[in-house]
Amino acid sequence: MLPVYRLIACAILSFASVTVASAPVVFAQENAEIPPLPRPRPDPNNLPPPAAAPAAGTAADAITAVTSVPQSVTLTARITQEGPSIPEGVVWRVFDSVPDAQGNMTLVAKSEESTARLDLPPGEYVVHAAYGRAQLSESLSVVPGNNEKVVDLEAGALRLNSAVTGDIPIAPTQLRFDIFTAGEEASRVLIAENLPPNDIVTLNAGTYHIVSHFGTINAVVRADLRVESGELTDATLYHHASEVSFRLVSEEGGEAIADVEWTVKTPDGATVFTDRGAFPSTVLAEGDYLIFAKQGEKVYNREVQVVSGGSREIEVLTSVYGGV
Repeated sequence: MLPVYRLIACAILSFASVTVASAPVVFAQENAEIPPLPRPRPDPNNLPPPAAAPAAGTAADAITAVTSVPQSVTLTARITQEGPSIPEGVVWRVFDSVPDAQGNMTLVAKSEESTARLDLPPGEYVVHAAYGRAQLSESLSVVPGNNEKVVDLEAGALRLNSAVTGDIPIAPTQLRFDIFTAGEEASRVLIAENLPPNDIVTLNAGTYHIVSHFGTINAVVRADLRVESGELTDATLYHHASEVSFRLVSEEGGEAIADVEWTVKTPDGATVFTDRGAFPSTVLAEGDYLIFAKQGEKVYNREVQVVSGGSREIEVLTSVYGGV
């Protein structure tokens, strides 16, 4: 049996050999080539932020960019559905179909060519065609490609004249016409005013209220007239009136006295005419009137009856119709 100190020494040497023997293994592992390793799983707490989503509306914007390219639009108008295209005189206006904040429709295009050729982005519009006093509005859809629109105005024409009863002609300078829509007076809409005689006025087919003015006072005649599509309507309105002139004279057929103030009143006292001069004239409807002629401080008056017919001269005699 070995002594105790010999056993302790052997134990120490054995431990040292284990330690030394294991050391090379450790160093051999550090210097060895590392084999391929599987990809590690990502740490869910350390993931990168997700990629930003595409901006909203990107696709819609792309579609809008494509569909907003202006497209060809051709507009033509006809008097009637069976008639040819109107060669000239048509005015076109195209409006956006969606009103603005004030409720007004925005004008997007205008043309004064009878056959209008426009470029408009695809969308919905309102197209308005005007030919003389005839006009019509219709919807217009513009789609990719060539677009054509034909508007049928269903219009006719009206030519107006007037005469004094008995076919006595009236000087054109003494006539003017107003055209209103038909119906009750309170609801009528003025379409045209102060039109001269024999003008051809284009209107949508329908019934209209016509007012003829002979002179500027009270010779007025009214009538409702029908305009037919594709036809010219000639109409003559007859007045019960006369053109009259005034003279203040000292004797019948004498020379007119100058610088006279004239006033014409109806029997109910309404003043219908005033003028100053030696020989004024006007047009009066049939009826009774009171004529006043003031010369200096004196006033002469005469009751007269105006009858329908040609021009008439009215004399106020200083020797008969005494001054006041």
